Amino acid sequence: MIRLLILSLVIITVSFGYSNDAALIKKTGTLLFEDQFERDEPTPGKENIGGGWTSNSAWRAKGKQQVDLVDGKMQVTRVPEADHGVAIFHDVEFRDGAVQMKFKLKTGEDLGLDFVDRELKSVHAGHLCFAHITLRNLRLQDSKTGAMNNKIRDRRKAGDKSPEMQKLIKSKQKTFPLKLEADKWHELLVVVQGDVMRVTINGKVVGEFKSEGISHPTKRMITLAVNKGAVIDDIKVWKLDTAK
Repeated sequence: MIRLLILSLVIITVSFGYSNDAALIKKTGTLLFEDQFERDEPTPGKENIGGGWTSNSAWRAKGKQQVDLVDGKMQVTRVPEADHGVAIFHDVEFRDGAVQMKFKLKTGEDLGLDFVDRELKSVHAGHLCFAHITLRNLRLQDSKTGAMNNKIRDRRKAGDKSPEMQKLIKSKQKTFPLKLEADKWHELLVVVQGDVMRVTINGKVVGEFKSEGISHPTKRMITLAVNKGAVIDDIKVWKLDTAK
């Protein structure tokens, strides 16, 4: 009886968290853009995503196509020539916001959602905060005051592996277990609100992380980060006016 009550409370809490974010978006959200990828490239075999998207294929993959629009889906595949994971960019402008999408991963694949401000020069490439998903775990990271902070990054590149540094890096991220089916569609919702990043997958809140870098006032870009491959569809991005 007690176990059943505890389980019921957990389910109610998880469901409430999801419905809370849905209500938050409905009440305070302004839709900035959405994309169902129902189009084809003008030239077959040549990367041209359209819809305001660009990628790093030109300089990281020697111009080889890594993002292909297939049957109304974004198919991402890192090519052997690439010296970096695939990064796919879209401009945004908000402090608080929400990103929703569907995704599929095969075993060994991953998907990252990065919030970026390239005008911020104190961090490498403007990286602010990051949600990284595999079939087995979710990692949430404050990049601004953690691994991508230029001072911290320089110390680590110089070989700093001190307990102090390890503790600092560890404090700037949090990992949560997942158990997702391979090659199946999953629905992702990432909400950034104040200094909190919260992730819902398939209707359940699976992770929340609070850290100062997440509250950076100017998110100017989102980046989809793929190290091997992923399929992505039905993206929506909202600006949240949480003062409402």
